[in-house]
Amino acid sequence: MNATELLANTLSPDTSTRQDATEKLENASRENYPEYMLMLSSVLVDENSQLHVRNAAGLALKNALSARDTVRQSEYSNRWLNLNSDAKAKIKQESLMTLGSSSSKAGTFAAQVVAAIAAVELPQGQWNELIEVLLGFVNNQPSTNLKIATLQAIGFICESIKPDILALRSNEILTAVIHGARKEETSPEVQLAAIHALFNSLEFIRDNFDREGERNYIMQVVCEATQNQTINVQVGAFECLVRIMDLYYDKMALYMEQALFGLTVVGMKHPDERVALQAVEFWSTVCEEEVELALEAQEAQEYGELPEHESKYFAKIALNEIAPVLLDLLTKQEEDADDDEWNVSMAAGTCLTLLAGAVADAIVPAVIPFIEAHIKSEDWHHREAAVMTFGSILEGPDPSVLTPLAEQALPLLINMMVDNNVHVKDTTAWTLGRICDILISVIKPDVHLHPLISALVAGLQDSPRIIVNCCWALMNLSDQLGLYYGEDELETPANGPLSPYYEGVIQALLRVTESSSNESNYRTAAYEAITSFLTHATKDAIPVVQSTTVTILQRMEHLLGMQNQILGVDDRNNWNELQSNFCSVLICVIRKLGTGIQPLADRIMTAVLQLIQSASKTSTVLEDAFLVVGSLASALETQFSPYITAFLPFLYPALKAHEDTQLCTVAVGIIGDISRALGDQSAQYAGPFMTVLLENLQSEVLNRNVKIVILSCFGDIALAIGVDFEPYLETTMNVLRQAGAVQPNPLDYDLVDYVAQLREGILEAYTGIVTGLKNTTRVPLLLPHAPSILELIHRCLTDDERTDPLVKLCFGLLGDLADSFPRGELKSLLLQPWIASELKARNRMNPDVKKTMRWAREMVKQAAL
Repeated sequence: MNATELLANTLSPDTSTRQDATEKLENASRENYPEYMLMLSSVLVDENSQLHVRNAAGLALKNALSARDTVRQSEYSNRWLNLNSDAKAKIKQESLMTLGSSSSKAGTFAAQVVAAIAAVELPQGQWNELIEVLLGFVNNQPSTNLKIATLQAIGFICESIKPDILALRSNEILTAVIHGARKEETSPEVQLAAIHALFNSLEFIRDNFDREGERNYIMQVVCEATQNQTINVQVGAFECLVRIMDLYYDKMALYMEQALFGLTVVGMKHPDERVALQAVEFWSTVCEEEVELALEAQEAQEYGELPEHESKYFAKIALNEIAPVLLDLLTKQEEDADDDEWNVSMAAGTCLTLLAGAVADAIVPAVIPFIEAHIKSEDWHHREAAVMTFGSILEGPDPSVLTPLAEQALPLLINMMVDNNVHVKDTTAWTLGRICDILISVIKPDVHLHPLISALVAGLQDSPRIIVNCCWALMNLSDQLGLYYGEDELETPANGPLSPYYEGVIQALLRVTESSSNESNYRTAAYEAITSFLTHATKDAIPVVQSTTVTILQRMEHLLGMQNQILGVDDRNNWNELQSNFCSVLICVIRKLGTGIQPLADRIMTAVLQLIQSASKTSTVLEDAFLVVGSLASALETQFSPYITAFLPFLYPALKAHEDTQLCTVAVGIIGDISRALGDQSAQYAGPFMTVLLENLQSEVLNRNVKIVILSCFGDIALAIGVDFEPYLETTMNVLRQAGAVQPNPLDYDLVDYVAQLREGILEAYTGIVTGLKNTTRVPLLLPHAPSILELIHRCLTDDERTDPLVKLCFGLLGDLADSFPRGELKSLLLQPWIASELKARNRMNPDVKKTMRWAREMVKQAAL
């Protein structure tokens, strides 16, 4: 079968034909990569081939060059870079030729291929002439199709390559892109491709935006494009304005005053929803930026400093212009709108929420007249919009401003839970949930709790969307009442405001969970609400917690017994989702009851071990089941020991599942749970644990973030077994020293973040090891390693990007190390000037960090005497 026929068959409506062709192409890719790529390229460039076959070739080429998974992308990149130069040159030449194809669709696929090759080669310093070639196509060629496809290629390249790689060519790229986006361009298709390319290039033309003349011209072109006769160009132009506001907020004052206020307000009223959505998104972006700036200003004020960036208060200035438009858009709901369908009404609600955050108290007088005028309207659109408005402004204004309004509105809202319109009831339940979450002080137990809970419980029998919001409201009510009435994590109160309602609410929620469906995730929402109520249960509700636990276990056991009846994917997904919910409830109950879970421990472990055996290896149920075991170990402590022998055969395969990052992470965490639970009794398991953890560190497949968790786990083991950690000490300290020497490239933000987390893991490991050996006869074993420990502490404390948790770990470890040698053995090391310098309080030091630092200073002082 030839290439054209194979590619055609990958698009066949017949499943077996399609799968067979796909499999043959994949085999060809693996067995003879050069010939495979050349074959695809020759089909893509062939003007005589059928268009759908050329498109399939283009897609296959792109997919052979790019992947979302970083490991696979690295593999694809290396495969291409190792291809012989003649083959690469031919494929690149044919892809560039296809940009000018008479078929614009083929040109688009060619643009994706060109960008995929560029994403591999440009970072390696290869194909440097590409940008010049593409710019030549845009500037000197009369072919409209070639211009469009080339601009698309430039856009795709800008989207997929880090800005610093293209920064040197930013002037030329910007010139070509802006030229295509001008109003003088006669082809709307070229304008659209240019606008999309401009959108993707905005991040790396920062230098151009710094120059006023260039910035003015860019803004002029984009603003003019918002008035283009072609709707798609208008949408693209507004998308650019959203991105520009996100990237260059501090340079927008002049343009807001001269054009953007007016353009975006008119844009929000545009009859085409696509334009209106982007105009609303523009103001959402403004508000998000100004909320962030307000937080920065508040933090700076606390430290007696000036903020690095100042707010321009665009939202406050425009409030009286944009609020009425948003309120009007809220009334544009569609009766049968899909939950997942983003429309102007939903966008307006989101924007109004952000606006309330940005302008704070000023939002209240701007919207209260609308609420008062429409809350009892005959038209459900206006009634629902009024409720949505009230729910949207609850976060931002000072609670003292909103409290009297909320107190007045609460009885009315509770009554609206029986409204005759499902949309009104749905939004009312959401608004009640917001009040429970944000303004819990408004809800007076003796006045509001009974009618509120009655209304929410009644809503649990309504449509799925309403059930979800009622569950959410009940969950918030439980969470926030516990906080508001001073619930202490260490001491469970005897009773609380919800005491009389516990049994009734949980029974109602359990009835919801009996459903065989989970539309809109309402069954999951009910389990989340149950978990909240169980978490915050007062002492008088403990019998309800216990009876609920038995119910969940019965359901779990019943479902495990139905394992053989699972027939299809839907059945399996349903089974997985239910088992995950059961595990979440069990984890919550175990944490709540602590050692009180002992009478049910056998039953829980039996069910969980059966679940681990039954769970699909690709589902998250395994992780959930392991988390139940970890919680049980933490609760039972040494009483967990009878279960370890039965559990370990399941733990080790999970630790060796290097491809499953999350499962392996959870499994490593359980080693820590078991070690902490058993204390020195865990020494008998330490050897196998350390062996598998050290093997994991050598794995080239295991995600590097799991390795951070492993390093931290060394500390848990060492802390638990103390002097029995000696056989593993030398190897562990060498690993930690090597890991601590890793230095990030300042330009690689991902690596900077990774190294920061890595150092936290190393510090946690050192802390466990030092603390485990402190006050024992084997503490001298630490002396040879003290210099490298202090070196890491120094490196962390002098890092400009250090975080408060990292600094606290540093001071804690320094104090522990000093406290381990109080008789001067570390005197010469502890008298290093940098230690005295770092042990001084600073103005911007977190109080918790300062407390640890002072303790460390005292320990160092004593040890250096």
